[in-house]
Amino acid sequence: MAGKVCVFGAFNVDVVARMARFPRPGESMVATSSLMGAGGKGANQALAAARAGARVHYIGKVGNDSFANFARQHLNQSEINVWTLFESQEKPTGNALIYVSEENGENMIGVDPGANLTVTEEEIDSCLPVIKSSDILLIQMENNGEAVISLLKHAHENNVYVILNPAPFQKIPDEVLALANLVTPNSIEAELLTGVVVHDIDSAKMAARALHGKGIENVLITLGLKGALLSTPSGFAHIPAYPAHPIDTTGAGDSFNGSLAACLSNGEKLEAAALFASAFASVSVERVGATQDMPYKKDAMERMRQFSSLAVAS
Repeated sequence: MAGKVCVFGAFNVDVVARMARFPRPGESMVATSSLMGAGGKGANQALAAARAGARVHYIGKVGNDSFANFARQHLNQSEINVWTLFESQEKPTGNALIYVSEENGENMIGVDPGANLTVTEEEIDSCLPVIKSSDILLIQMENNGEAVISLLKHAHENNVYVILNPAPFQKIPDEVLALANLVTPNSIEAELLTGVVVHDIDSAKMAARALHGKGIENVLITLGLKGALLSTPSGFAHIPAYPAHPIDTTGAGDSFNGSLAACLSNGEKLEAAALFASAFASVSVERVGATQDMPYKKDAMERMRQFSSLAVAS
């Protein structure tokens, strides 16, 4: 049986414009194309986990608007096994405006979190049976901080393995961060968490040591084209980046985290799961949109076979 992953996180409607380059301040440019699709770190990571081979229950919150109908339609048509959407009567469904530069595939994003920041303790309490029965709880920081803290505490109390992707960064107490079994910042988030400027493997090791000093047991810092650094009580491991021809980097981190959770839920060791997630993310950046063309497990396995010489290096 596939492992069970509960993903609690944001749903946004993404409006994406592809540009020859990023506009300068005050400049109007004609986009080469545009689309509207489902996004938000929670929804993206849930879809990635499902396509990477896990049984997924996604939990999020939307407004009482047309975007909420779009959210339900998307989730119904996705590979996500079960989903729960709470509804805010005061705030709109979260949405994001995204520019993608065709020069290098990089992106700029402006987000209105809307209903994502209104998760209540009562809503979390109603989800506890789902959380308790999961192999992995995957959460991010795109919801209100009180909800993130509550989820970490409940999962810890019930011995549920928690992956915390600290994006977008918001400050929560170190003793709460330490309740996560695995924390997965990128280089910028690692710097914000520790004060250490992360630009390579050596500086990532310094940041990882600082995070261990806060009580966090396992750390996985993603470094883009330089791969990732895994730091555990057993030591360091460099997770290589698989070769790719980037078209759109939107959602690459979500692809990584969702596929990582799926692999761990299916019993893989952390190093092997991180290597699979690296392959999964490398395929995702070669496709347009965060969730419109998310890879499947078979795509990542093929990438790993194609570059079988890559191995985890301590």
